Amino acid sequence: MELAIIMKHQKNKELEKNTINPSTCAHCHDDHKNDLNDNDTNRLKVYIPAIFSFSLLVLGIILDYNQILFRNGWIRPLWYIIAYIPVGLPVLKAGWESIQKGDFFTEFFLMGIATIGAFAIGEYPEAVAVMLFYAVGELFQGAAVKKAKGDIRALLEVRPKLATVLRNNEYIGVAPESVSIGEVIQVRAGEQIPLDGILLSAKGSMNKSALTGESKPDSVKKGESVFAGSINLDGVIEVETTKAFKDSSIARIIEMVQNATARKSKTELFIRKFARIYTPIVVFLAIGLTFIPYFFVQDYVFSTWLYRALIFLVISCPCALVISIPLGYFGGLGAASRNGILFKGASFLDSMTKVNTVVMDKTGTVTKGVFKVRDLVTDQIITEADFMNYLIAIESKSTHPIAKAIIAYNTEANKYTATGVVEIPGKGLRGNVNGKIVLAGNKALMTAHDIKVPTTTDQIVETIIMVAIDGKFAGYITIADELKDDAHQAIKQIRDAGVKKIIMLSGDKDQITQKIAVELGLDWALGGLLPEDKLREVEKLQKDPHVNVAFVGDGINDAPVLAISDVGIAMGGLGSDVAIETADIIIQTDQPSKIARAIKIGNSTRAIVWQNIVLAFGVKVLVLALGAGGLATMWEAVFADVGVALLAILNAVRLQRMNLD
Repeated sequence: MELAIIMKHQKNKELEKNTINPSTCAHCHDDHKNDLNDNDTNRLKVYIPAIFSFSLLVLGIILDYNQILFRNGWIRPLWYIIAYIPVGLPVLKAGWESIQKGDFFTEFFLMGIATIGAFAIGEYPEAVAVMLFYAVGELFQGAAVKKAKGDIRALLEVRPKLATVLRNNEYIGVAPESVSIGEVIQVRAGEQIPLDGILLSAKGSMNKSALTGESKPDSVKKGESVFAGSINLDGVIEVETTKAFKDSSIARIIEMVQNATARKSKTELFIRKFARIYTPIVVFLAIGLTFIPYFFVQDYVFSTWLYRALIFLVISCPCALVISIPLGYFGGLGAASRNGILFKGASFLDSMTKVNTVVMDKTGTVTKGVFKVRDLVTDQIITEADFMNYLIAIESKSTHPIAKAIIAYNTEANKYTATGVVEIPGKGLRGNVNGKIVLAGNKALMTAHDIKVPTTTDQIVETIIMVAIDGKFAGYITIADELKDDAHQAIKQIRDAGVKKIIMLSGDKDQITQKIAVELGLDWALGGLLPEDKLREVEKLQKDPHVNVAFVGDGINDAPVLAISDVGIAMGGLGSDVAIETADIIIQTDQPSKIARAIKIGNSTRAIVWQNIVLAFGVKVLVLALGAGGLATMWEAVFADVGVALLAILNAVRLQRMNLD
């Protein structure tokens, strides 16, 4: 079943994006008209015809060795016709519908005429076996299609489903789409803000990383704007809406993803392109094999050459070709899975081989996305231990994420006790610690209390917390996101894999983004970007026909770019559901070094696939030639197909053992 799932994924990227073409699967041709969300019991029913045909085929082969039942000449063909109908009729029906549309030379037509021809020359078991083999593969493809989830459908499910709005002096839950501009909504701690608006409460702390990628929570004061998609971190707040839901931040992102997905380049399964050429060629060759010998052979017998032509058609069934390609992809997907990489379709293995430009988000992609104390600098008037005791004493009275990061930095520094702690909005904290007045906050707090701050702090781009004790500057700490352990290794390996340019686009401050870019040795970087800004930058890159972009991100804000990129890669461990659903490739371990691994797996898979194509096509041509000369039977053709399949399997298995480091 896994093989057919890979075959489904090869169809094209459009299928991955929930644009399903029912005609691609004969046995699912009618079934796709039904609800794709049937329960497991109903899904199993589609396998009953194949099981029935298989049972009759095996029993018929056994009975062929005992002529008691098949003594009457009409019983044997009737037996195999009954075995053939459940699996063959849907294919014949699909072939007929294609003919009515003017498309004669489809694989359905070839399978139909070849197996009917096999019946005509008395090769009943072979006819049933060939059609059964083909039908089972198509059934597995149909099962895979039913399990496919559209990215847009998944995205629509994550938007806010409820808004708590004030109506008739009470708060009630309604759909965000029904809230009018100017109404007051209430948002509890941990809830997502459903619509854009203005904060009515005194203050609030917002996590806007889903929209901007900014790693630092944003403090918002009364009268300032808040945006749909942000998460309220502290307490209950009230917001007056300023935009309808359809115009909100999260709705705009959804629209961008929809538009970007529509602009995705469509790929088509190679074997279907090839079949358009291959199928008419073998049909006309079979016709020629029947009649042309009449002009060159003295003892021409029509039935003899018709027999050879029908065998030629049976041999020409593209089973080995259909198998050899997905087997290589199966090996590649298996190797990727063992390395913590999930490709949503086999076509993306091919896409990774063409990537020459990698664009990365910062927060959560190359950094851990959590606050951590990076530097601690104290004045000569105080030791580091005392400094942390004073700072943690006052920060312990705050619930701000930065305060939590400071406390986590040194959990043992809790010897002092703070009293009378007051939060000064937008500046920091003031309180009494062991009888001393302690200030902890930004430069604005120091300036407001006439504290002289060293000019060297002006060059610091990270978040800085300054501390003053009894009116004197005591030192500072910097808070910053931390690079992932394999970030440097990842950049080196990506370059070694053949990528020419590595770029960083981030919603975080441009100064911080540039510093990280220099530290990692990237080609260039840009910070302070909104989702539409990232989208615009990637579109600029894609204007060059020689540039193939892989974008790596993890947040809702990255979803539009993930959708429009040639290859979208999401961090699956801590990434948002929207990014994971929209991306083509998921790195389940959140390690950026896996990007280079994905490129290597793609290159290795492509080599294996083309080896299998050459092998399958070469053997097919050889056996076709033997069949035309009357030197091969259908059973020999079946053995040839099985042999090619086994060799393809062994070749694909090599992917599992390759050293990809």
